[in-house]
Amino acid sequence: MFYLSNNTVSEFIIVGFPTLYHHGTLLFVCLFIVYLLTIAGNVTICVLVKVDSHLHSPMYIFISSLSLLEIFYTAVTIPKMLANLLVENKTISVRSCVFQTYCFHALGSCENCLLTAMAYDRYLAICHPLHYSSIMTSTMTIKLAGSCFTLGFLFPLTEIIMISKLSFCNSKMEHIFCDIPPLISMACGDTSINILVDFITNCFSIVVTFSLVMTSYLRIIVAVMKIKTSAGRMKAFSTCVSHLTVVLMFFTCILFMYIRLTKSYSLYFDRAVSVLYSVVTPILNPIIYSFRNKEIRLAVKSRMGRKGNVQFRFQ
Repeated sequence: MFYLSNNTVSEFIIVGFPTLYHHGTLLFVCLFIVYLLTIAGNVTICVLVKVDSHLHSPMYIFISSLSLLEIFYTAVTIPKMLANLLVENKTISVRSCVFQTYCFHALGSCENCLLTAMAYDRYLAICHPLHYSSIMTSTMTIKLAGSCFTLGFLFPLTEIIMISKLSFCNSKMEHIFCDIPPLISMACGDTSINILVDFITNCFSIVVTFSLVMTSYLRIIVAVMKIKTSAGRMKAFSTCVSHLTVVLMFFTCILFMYIRLTKSYSLYFDRAVSVLYSVVTPILNPIIYSFRNKEIRLAVKSRMGRKGNVQFRFQ
């Protein structure tokens, strides 16, 4: 897919957390359980939104799109991380590493855009309720979600193509998976243009989307504070708190990781932050953003109740 320069290095050694590898089996079990729960939680959300007609609304279409995204987002990195916990040879080819980096950043950019679209949806629902149904139609929702995925896969193309043309002098990747900062740090020669392009791309895909999200929520807060009854304010806030929690958790990590004009970084601290947004956030999304939602819980109970009734009839 990507052109690769002639390199003396044909594969990278993923260093990860070397001081923890003597607990490799235990870490594998813990990470594997987290991965299974992540997949199960997000698949459940996708299925519920698909089969339950009460959830066929823009908000839940966005939620199911986010869950689908998290399934692929974790599949890009976690299986390789699991394998590295058990094998002695923790290597990955240069081509596979570049491809993993592209997929990881493309899916991450998709999530940035999708969280922005979800904030816009909540803004319309709370600040312009009378016009919400006429603006946020099913067609508009699908177009917004499709645009998020399209833009997400376009954002990192330039920087990934540029990285694929670099020559690498170092084979040890001081990270837990392939990513742009460690790849740039291992390259030979001057990489200032790569760092600058990476910075500009991240400013657009992260800072701009985060600013749009926060602008939407500032307007939501202003509108909610004008509601006269405390019950009305609480009801309005309850539809936004979960989404805002996910937004702050996700964007805080990636803002720290990718908005900087240097290729040097704190190795262990960066790896710890990477665990947060690549492993912890995807498993918390279904819990924080979906299962705390009253309609999602009712849909789960409804499906479980029907299953129980079917089993009862066959007994």
